[in-house]
Amino acid sequence: MHIVGIPGAFGRLNRDHLHELGPKGQERLRWLSAWHALLNQGLTGTQASHALGLPRSTLYRWRKRYELHGPKGLEDGDHSPLNKRKPTWSLELAQAVLEAREQYPRWGKDKLVVILRRQGWQMSTSMVGRILAQLKQQGVLKEPAFSVVSTSKRQRLRPYAIRKPKSYRVSQPGDLVQVDTLDIRPLPGVVLKHFTARDVVSRWDVLQVNTRATATSATAFLNALLCRMPFPVRAIQVDGGSEFCAAFEQACKDRGICLFVLPPRSPKLNGHVERAHRTHTEEFYEVYDGDLEIQPLNLALTEWENTYNCLRPHQALDSKTPEEYLRHCHPELTPRPHLSHMY
Repeated sequence: MHIVGIPGAFGRLNRDHLHELGPKGQERLRWLSAWHALLNQGLTGTQASHALGLPRSTLYRWRKRYELHGPKGLEDGDHSPLNKRKPTWSLELAQAVLEAREQYPRWGKDKLVVILRRQGWQMSTSMVGRILAQLKQQGVLKEPAFSVVSTSKRQRLRPYAIRKPKSYRVSQPGDLVQVDTLDIRPLPGVVLKHFTARDVVSRWDVLQVNTRATATSATAFLNALLCRMPFPVRAIQVDGGSEFCAAFEQACKDRGICLFVLPPRSPKLNGHVERAHRTHTEEFYEVYDGDLEIQPLNLALTEWENTYNCLRPHQALDSKTPEEYLRHCHPELTPRPHLSHMY
């Protein structure tokens, strides 16, 4: 079989015109360049196409378009049908649709067709939709401006907290600590607020319970977690709860800690601390039979926190405790001995 190669000026055109093409054209030009290089090495057209994993007919078609129209021939052409449907409605019907839509600006084709049929017009629902689309395209029909009146909740302005950037990397303990609250109901009609902070790298937890979840109590918990985390905290991630606004947000700013707030209805993005809630519920609260007053409950909770961080093996840490993980993987952050005195 005799293979006709791409003209010798192909390489120069490739370099000169690659920046003028769109992504598809650039990709096809590179494929043709690679195919031509294989042909110059003595491979047949079939062998070269198999090596590239592309149909031979496709490569020949691209080459023909390249030879006829140059690099621009490799761009996607117009795929619209040659014979386009022409409007079959009258100007009077289009005007009736326009007037009905302007009278009821939030109604779609399904409701407008009923109104128009009541007026004596005969048309299908899809025809009304096509008329509306053409009126919008021509600029005749314009959507009404949104009113200032709204029934939806407005998002609270956050002067410091932001969404966690995609470029933010978490690799060291303290790079990201997730904080969340959990409702504890020890008795009927009694609701306590449990705070959990979890470092996503070392799984080190700090726990505290309060009577209410307010910005003041959240700020006090922030001070506690900064004291009881055995490493510097670089960033904290919270949901949009009101307890993590105001004083809490200002405290993070004053301490130079990045504060990331989750989008609405996305607890899965705080999955580490959500899983911690389940563990502390099953392994502490469901077996706790002590005093339910805040002070003794917090004392018992800090003892459990010490057990959790220093004695309980974690499967996610290869059966190490968070303390052992820090000692083996981050010796510069190893907690001080006899950590329990800090609580």
